[in-house]
Amino acid sequence: MIARWLDFHFQISPFFSIFAQNLTVVKEKKNFVEELRWRGMIHDMMPGTEEQLNKEMTAGYVGIDPTADSLHIGHLVGVMMLKHLQMAGHKPIALVGGATGMIGDPSGKAQERNLLDEKTLRHNQEAIKKQLAQFLDFESDSDNTAILVNNYDWMKDYSFLDFIRDIGKHLTVNYMIAKDSVKKRISGENSEGMSFTEFSYQLVQGYDFLYLYEHENCKLQMGGSDQWGNITTGTELIRRKLGPDHQAFALTCPLITKADGTKFGKTESGNVWLDPEKTSPYEFYQFWLNVSDEDAEKYIKIFTLFPKGDIDELIREHRQAPHLRTLQKNLAKDIAVRVHSEAAYTAAIEASQILFGKGTTEMLRKMDEKMLLSVFRGVPQSKVSRAEFEAGIGLYDFLSQKTGVFKSNGEAYRMIKDGGVSINKQKISDSDQIGVSDLLNDKYILVQKGKKNYFLVSVE
Repeated sequence: MIARWLDFHFQISPFFSIFAQNLTVVKEKKNFVEELRWRGMIHDMMPGTEEQLNKEMTAGYVGIDPTADSLHIGHLVGVMMLKHLQMAGHKPIALVGGATGMIGDPSGKAQERNLLDEKTLRHNQEAIKKQLAQFLDFESDSDNTAILVNNYDWMKDYSFLDFIRDIGKHLTVNYMIAKDSVKKRISGENSEGMSFTEFSYQLVQGYDFLYLYEHENCKLQMGGSDQWGNITTGTELIRRKLGPDHQAFALTCPLITKADGTKFGKTESGNVWLDPEKTSPYEFYQFWLNVSDEDAEKYIKIFTLFPKGDIDELIREHRQAPHLRTLQKNLAKDIAVRVHSEAAYTAAIEASQILFGKGTTEMLRKMDEKMLLSVFRGVPQSKVSRAEFEAGIGLYDFLSQKTGVFKSNGEAYRMIKDGGVSINKQKISDSDQIGVSDLLNDKYILVQKGKKNYFLVSVE
């Protein structure tokens, strides 16, 4: 009865309509810790963290070292933590580590990495900022609008003497050596030891937390489980420098692994990047589409925003008919659209159809060169001179002598007669000719021999 009364009044009253919208916003605001917990995204959490987040809007940050001019999917866990933080009504801070990037985090590494110059770091930071804006709201006027900071801005003018006097004196060498990331580097069999530069990393990261605590009222730092030592150094520095009444908190997520034990986010060609120039949208989509069933159940909770009920239903459907790959398809679509676009996702779908036999000539002609090359990476390729091609090459000479698709004209003739040869996804007959009008992107010819054997010919 009450529900009907409210429904009636919401329809006739602008005031009640606005009130209803506000109720919806409040209802949709989530408990951050609970959200991460059911998604399997909590590894360690400092006591009092959940109470702090339930008490008031809290600023929290994740650090990203700008060692490349693109994020890769290994960064997405931290980015998704920031996304959930903002959706829960808290304030996300993305820290691009221009200063720490010049040092190099020793966590999980056996050797010291190359240091980057300022020009390279600045370029990388700008590129990363654009990618972060695809996930976080940096533009609204709300209190929990995301901000992006760069620790180089507060470290560049901090003299070495001032730093060790103001910051270094608060943490003992004994405390710093006790950290797992340091102990492993010092005592590891294949380790070359640790330079003072890398040893100081946790102190600089700890100061980042102190700086953000003082200037942005940031009380939470998040990261992967391998960052626990660095993060707690920051909470300890805040307590020792500012006093026991100043509390800061830490929360880490598990390091993401694959079911077969191999490293998540790596392929034979290296990292899976968010930048379409480094990893094409097709390759990006295919990565997620090809994850195992076990990994798909885990990843769909971590890398999408689907609510628990929807995910439970998708998992149920998938287990009933695993061959339909329901989880992988939903996972791949959601991430591909968010990182790239709906158009890029559609193009990736069409590219998949072309490769696996359901595509059309029209789909093939719409593909740009980068997409075409990424789809047919690994298939046999050959070249024909443009001058010779434009002068005219007979169909059989093209298929055998010039490209090697067939061993002889006779073999080509027999397979064409049986309807087993296609050019640009269109079956050919022995009376067909081949010419400039057949070129894809004014450069390529795709020959298909049987159902699965592709050959890509470039005309240069």
